[in-house]
Amino acid sequence: MGKALVIGAGGVANVVVHKCCQVPEVFEEICLASRTIKKCQDIKDKLTGSRTKIRVAQLDADNTDEVITLIKDFKPDIVINVALPYQDLTIMDACLATGVDYLDTANYEPPDIPKFEYKWQWAYREKFAAAGITALLGSGFDPGVTGIFCAYAQKHYFDEIHTIDIVDANGGDHGYPFATNFNPEINIREITAKGRYFKNGEWIETDPLSVKKVYDLDEIGPKNIYLLYHEELESLALNIKGVKQIRFWMTFSDNYINHLKVLQNVGMTSIEPIEYEGRQIIPLQFLKAVLPDPASLGPRTKGKTNIGCIIQGIKDGKPKTYYVYNVCDHQECFAEVGSQAISYTTGVPAMIGAMLMMQGVWKKPGVFNVEEFDPDPFMEALNKYGLPWKEDFAPTLLDEE
Repeated sequence: MGKALVIGAGGVANVVVHKCCQVPEVFEEICLASRTIKKCQDIKDKLTGSRTKIRVAQLDADNTDEVITLIKDFKPDIVINVALPYQDLTIMDACLATGVDYLDTANYEPPDIPKFEYKWQWAYREKFAAAGITALLGSGFDPGVTGIFCAYAQKHYFDEIHTIDIVDANGGDHGYPFATNFNPEINIREITAKGRYFKNGEWIETDPLSVKKVYDLDEIGPKNIYLLYHEELESLALNIKGVKQIRFWMTFSDNYINHLKVLQNVGMTSIEPIEYEGRQIIPLQFLKAVLPDPASLGPRTKGKTNIGCIIQGIKDGKPKTYYVYNVCDHQECFAEVGSQAISYTTGVPAMIGAMLMMQGVWKKPGVFNVEEFDPDPFMEALNKYGLPWKEDFAPTLLDEE
């Protein structure tokens, strides 16, 4: 059917390419591009014999002209951006210049401002609409599948949705004293930022990791969950009509929190440059360099993830509750594609979103978040391509704050 340019060569890109190769009738050819071409070649080498043709290219995704040149050379139908969120805008600019559809899994964040907002990408709405091309934002798991879950609930089970609690639990163990399951720089910036949630039309801010509960998750067990801000809250507050409260929760072990506090206390999580041996370095970037590469965690990680949405609202005038979630096994993911479940749960939805766009199922000019499209084909594809979901119509509810 077509060609996809995949930018990035980390754990998520590895999953995206593997899953695209499982649908060769859609993804006839892939170009995998990254600053480090060896990483691209390593992924390609795992897929020798695939019906999908794979080529690799070296690319600095911070340079729009380089991205434009590669797009013009390869002529893809879509660009799948699984690089760093700092590079979203340069890649979107390249797509605009070449008239090619765009997809990412995380919203743009300026390197010097640890702030998650869609304003920078939503500012492209009119440009993409005028160009007649589609930009699909946040087609990972959270953001991504969590938005699809909410849209599916809105379409099938509720007349009004009042509250949404997104719970992201990782019950996996990689055996290291301290490591992050995705890019350490992005992960730590996210966790050390202030928490924020939406309530009655306003955003309420909390100190980092100051709101904690315990929640018992299917196949995972009881876990400490902490209130964070996450980007899909912003788009869901806009797109799920009438919602009164949306919160995001993530699990962290006491061991993880203790290590993080020590690193914060000694300044290793700072993004402010310091001088070291005559040159400027950013402590968090140095910390990233000494921590284990998340892509290397796959062979070591055991356990499961559980990510889903607990939703309350009204149906036919009566209160209704609904919990929709996915459980993913780290070892099963590694056996299939050579990546652990954190990468898998992001990479599979990226492939599905791109597939629906290439098939014309999700296709309209402009910039959109996933919950603005029909959720049904995406939900069907989740079951088919490795992320089956479960429903619970009497879940344990998180208490009101």
